[in-house]
Amino acid sequence: MSLRKTAALTATTLLGAGAAAVAAGRYAAASALRPPTGRALPAGFQGPPLTVHATAAGQIALTRSLVSQLPGTYALTGPGRHAVVGPVLDLPAAADTVVRRLERVDRGRFTAGDRVRLTPQLYTGNPRDALGLEHEDVGIPGELGTLPAWFLPAPRDIWVIAAHGLGATREHPMNVLPFLHDLGVPVLVPAYRGDPGAPRSPDGTGRLGDAEWRDLDAAIRHAVGRGARGVVLYGWSTGGTMALRAAADSPVRDRVRGLILDSPVLDWRATLRSLAAGRRVPGPLLPLAVRAAQGRARLDHRPRPEVADPAVLELPTLLLHGPDDAIAPWDLSRELAARRPDLVSLHIVRQAPHAAMWNADPGRYEEALRRFLTPLM
Repeated sequence: MSLRKTAALTATTLLGAGAAAVAAGRYAAASALRPPTGRALPAGFQGPPLTVHATAAGQIALTRSLVSQLPGTYALTGPGRHAVVGPVLDLPAAADTVVRRLERVDRGRFTAGDRVRLTPQLYTGNPRDALGLEHEDVGIPGELGTLPAWFLPAPRDIWVIAAHGLGATREHPMNVLPFLHDLGVPVLVPAYRGDPGAPRSPDGTGRLGDAEWRDLDAAIRHAVGRGARGVVLYGWSTGGTMALRAAADSPVRDRVRGLILDSPVLDWRATLRSLAAGRRVPGPLLPLAVRAAQGRARLDHRPRPEVADPAVLELPTLLLHGPDDAIAPWDLSRELAARRPDLVSLHIVRQAPHAAMWNADPGRYEEALRRFLTPLM
């Protein structure tokens, strides 16, 4: 082959790879940039579904995989079906399955051959129907329109405002609502732009917290207007990014008393790379994929100082994170805790996927919450 033809073929191949990477970047970041619809799955739980192999009294057998063997408590969901499973009971040597405790079936029936997914969102619906907790449906005036929210009243005057993260809905924070209710803490659980029932961004694209934080700012203003003396911002995943942005930039940031960050996205580039890699984008093409997603979301190429620089942090902060988070690398959380031991407490949770720290060990997780929140009340 001539040198000219070789060069032309190489250029065509590289151009094709580049175009493929751009397309893959848009596709790979969809779970981060496209707001959730309906019963969405949090980031990290969108992989291949599991197969139900058998059910028995208080037990269910699933395809054996790293996901189905996760320790702790999770929900199983499928079309018209929802259940909660507890710890692993058995790993049969003669079958490629895992047997978990079947805690309860909330909806539908589970039979052999059903395709289901594991999710950290244990509850569906609203706090009253799912948990028996009385709540008020409120509307928060936001930048793009009215944001629906649940308000759970309680005696204290420091509120917790809970913001879900990537791919999830406000059903995800329901995992911790019974604990917060028992602690006597009022809780506001807002939807934000792009969520079901909330206004959409003009282009329908999420911003990994870079724009959504302004809806959290609106929630702080609502809480203060309803009599809150102060608030603690509790964010999962990009909800943690939103909490950091609001604590740094909100005109009412003086009312923020503390931050609880579960699996926080502290570097959106790393998260986009993880999402792209999860879509099997080849390693050499990951920078192009990230650049494509960055352009789609119009993200600033410079890191936000309130997220990247521990020196900017001014509030007591509880970090709940672990080394098995494949979406938001925990090294940044560990570094933040190491550089600001005066303000930051790190509760390490192992064998927990992204935003599933509570599911892996609810008892120790809630004890960490109690120790952090009690002095702030």
